[in-house]
Amino acid sequence: FINDIKITPIRVMHHKLPIFGYRIGDLSYITDAKYISNSEKNKIKGSKVLIINSLQRESHISHYNLQESLELINEINPQTAYLTHISHNMGLHNDVQKELPANVFLAYDQLSITI
Repeated sequence: FINDIKITPIRVMHHKLPIFGYRIGDLSYITDAKYISNSEKNKIKGSKVLIINSLQRESHISHYNLQESLELINEINPQTAYLTHISHNMGLHNDVQKELPANVFLAYDQLSITI
């Protein structure tokens, strides 16, 4: 806890490298992930906001692609989700945004989120 805000580490896999994402209150932040176990996903469930990596459309060895990110978002079911750690291979921001569900947004530099 920091100032009564619960911070929970979430172990994820970045290919063969275990790393941590974090749940901070009602926000979960996970980047550089390719795999999250069910027990770690349970720590994310109930988050109002999920920020998750989505590198590109094609499969990648150490990062979620767009389809995998959207499947995880659907499973976790946050109110709002932001895709981050996006490469130029994803496509143009406005074009990709039109394809996303209503509660999913492409993150961008200097994005500010209020919870």
